Amino acid sequence: MDFQGEECYISTEGNIMSARLQHVTSGPTETYIRKLASRHQVVFIPTELDAFAQDVTRLAADDVRLDEVECLLLGLQRAGHLSRPELIHLQAKYLREAKP
Repeated sequence: MDFQGEECYISTEGNIMSARLQHVTSGPTETYIRKLASRHQVVFIPTELDAFAQDVTRLAADDVRLDEVECLLLGLQRAGHLSRPELIHLQAKYLREAKP
């Protein structure tokens, strides 16, 4: 699916994300992602499809929750500032750095 034509993926109004899982350390990849999102004024706005996916995951007894930084990655990709491979690369790098 191509979500590039959809509206409401970017916002110039503050951070609207709900509280997510906490992480212990802040690494250079997290800083890069936050600066990139700030520069492009991108925030993550959940869609109906995101809510559906979360419900299906919950019903499958999988506990998959993205933190704030991972949501920023999705927002950046949906807004066209990251390709899918770039998103995956940055997420993997971020998770390696955030691992306790």
